[in-house]
Amino acid sequence: MKTALVCGAGGFIGSHMVRRLKDEGFWIRGVDLKYPEFWETAADDFVVGDLRDPSLCRQIVDRRFDEVYQFAADMGGAGFVFTGENDADIMHNSGQINLNILDTCHKRNIKRIFYSSSACVYPEYNQLDPENPNCSEDSAYPAQPDSDYGFEKLFSERLYLAYHRNKGMEVRIARFHNIFGPYGTWKDGREKAPAAMCRKVAMAPDGGTVEIWGDGNQTRSFLYIDECLEGTLRLTRSDWTGPVNIGSDEMVTINALADMAMVIAGKKLKKDHIQGPLGVRGRNSDNRLIEKMLHWRPSRPLYEGLEKTYHWIEQQVRKLKSDG
Repeated sequence: MKTALVCGAGGFIGSHMVRRLKDEGFWIRGVDLKYPEFWETAADDFVVGDLRDPSLCRQIVDRRFDEVYQFAADMGGAGFVFTGENDADIMHNSGQINLNILDTCHKRNIKRIFYSSSACVYPEYNQLDPENPNCSEDSAYPAQPDSDYGFEKLFSERLYLAYHRNKGMEVRIARFHNIFGPYGTWKDGREKAPAAMCRKVAMAPDGGTVEIWGDGNQTRSFLYIDECLEGTLRLTRSDWTGPVNIGSDEMVTINALADMAMVIAGKKLKKDHIQGPLGVRGRNSDNRLIEKMLHWRPSRPLYEGLEKTYHWIEQQVRKLKSDG
């Protein structure tokens, strides 16, 4: 039986990955500061612990796992990343986790390790035009991310690549673009735009209003969790290191995202544009490289994934109201 270690297994992407690997017959150890919030973990062994602690890392990496997936990070949506109030924690905590995991895996002679980077590494100067952002993988340098979260991700990419070159580890790196879906954070300030929009629409009475940060003309693309997992596994099991974008190239404005959620909900709402942290003006996944190297690219329409996500969040909103 093959074995896998999933770091960040209590989080959104990590908990989904555990279930995907279980479906493939893996024995899995998960580790995180907490268990998954919205469903039971499918891991065979789940360790609640802090990966900033080197001794905890030595405890969980007690064997030579076939595959290691490193999703653990101090992160969140725009309301957490772009305020500037959490930069020190983001850089210190995530940097320490990656330093510990890489060193421990190397000392256990683990070869295959996947690292989840982010589209936030891309320079702000290439994402000022909401209609024509440049997010090709080779555009990351000269570096000028719009947040310290992006700088930490760039540092960690370099760290993994150095272990790949100098210590013979089979590192795989992907830059995720706004992964979303059910069973993820939706109301605590760390949620991503699709979850936040679904929550706002679900909570608003028909004919009411929904708040949108900025003018709503900023653009993004959003990738449903199932396709994120598929791309991650294909990359991890390939003979190519990356970094590569794993994201949808279906670019939409935030206003259009709101409209889509309203159609799914069957509601007509007014948009109230307010001040808030925005990030870059435009961003979209450039999928030319992943199609060339892995002969695959994400293809699921945004509407399909958003519909599933909305209905799950609507259920959570109903539970919250009934409990309150």
